[in-house]
Amino acid sequence: MLIQSITAKSNNLYRQLKISLIKNGGFVFTFILLIIIYISFISLGMQDSLHGTAWPSMYYLFNVPKHYLGFLSMIGSAGTVIASVFSVHVIKRFGTRAIVILSVLLTAISLTIFSYSNSFIILCLLAIPLGLGGGSLDAALNNYVSLHYKARYMNWLHCFWGIGAFFGSLIVSSFLLYRNSWSLSYRTIGIVQFCIVILLLISLPLWDKNKSKENIVQHKTAGFKELFKIVGVKEVLLIFFCYCAIEIIAGIWGASYLVEVKGVSEDIAARWISFYYFGITSGRFISGFITMKLTNRQMIRLGQLIIGCGIITVVLPFEVCAFLGLFMIGLGCAPIFPSLLHETPNNFGKEYSHAIIGIQMGSAYIGTSIMPPIFGWLASLLSFKIFPVFIGTVLVIKIIMVGVLYRKLDKAKV
Repeated sequence: MLIQSITAKSNNLYRQLKISLIKNGGFVFTFILLIIIYISFISLGMQDSLHGTAWPSMYYLFNVPKHYLGFLSMIGSAGTVIASVFSVHVIKRFGTRAIVILSVLLTAISLTIFSYSNSFIILCLLAIPLGLGGGSLDAALNNYVSLHYKARYMNWLHCFWGIGAFFGSLIVSSFLLYRNSWSLSYRTIGIVQFCIVILLLISLPLWDKNKSKENIVQHKTAGFKELFKIVGVKEVLLIFFCYCAIEIIAGIWGASYLVEVKGVSEDIAARWISFYYFGITSGRFISGFITMKLTNRQMIRLGQLIIGCGIITVVLPFEVCAFLGLFMIGLGCAPIFPSLLHETPNNFGKEYSHAIIGIQMGSAYIGTSIMPPIFGWLASLLSFKIFPVFIGTVLVIKIIMVGVLYRKLDKAKV
């Protein structure tokens, strides 16, 4: 009896140990995959911050007006819109991991060729694959994290976008300051992205660990008419449009505003804009912890309030206020985008989440494509002094639409 009891206890202990190892092993694989996803998002942030930071020092080399940055951004964003809207179909056919690898590879190649270009037409052509790669990567990873991870991990995902944007602009400013070269910064970031592609290839087996979980959710590839009939979809698309208009205009035209209105030198303006992205980065890191106490809705409203305070600070007469104001705008932007995305499965259902995230990203990038050239055109006609007024107006529209969205969703749930 004693031997049988010991044997039974040993077998029970062995089973418990085996279960614990399986659980912990699954956690380790999930954690490592999450880190790799975060690193992939760094590459997205790096490329998104390049044009706006480098443009004040490169536009005259291509013999084009300063506001042509808006056209370059619009072309790239058009590719991103296409990639985002159709991402649900592409990912369903090829899988998330394949799209992520191909997207980073495409942007790495585009940035490397970009660094050797000496024609504005070539820059515009390269902006298309750059936009396609960025849009596919953005939509794929956002949907993956929204389904498999909690809200704090979504905020930290976009925190890593901010890390990429911060270091991207810092790399540009450093090469401008010490080498007087914008092209070396593009080439350097292209090399970094090639390294990320290698890391993604090594991590291929990790994606299989979550493959069974991903197949549990039956994604619906509904048509646009069907999606637009869902309560709140129209409003949320306008919200994404307005938010990304604020973020992109502050990032792309902020340096030009500092140079033209505040009289800051080009290299210092580039360095200051890096702190706008640092505001986004640090804000999203902190937001990951705050989401343990506040809901996504509360995070969105808090972000809007901070952006408003940042816009007011920018217009104050002291030079340092422009720096602080841009940092605050970045800080306010921090929780809004990830909170909106993470709410998608809750607002519209998990089966529609992939399709709706795709069109949300599409609407967001329509904002990034058409609003920078509109602002650039207006600034060339009037003055860069309209910078705070313009983004302030867009913010007011966004605040109104957020209120309308929540009222409609709450009414539909009753």
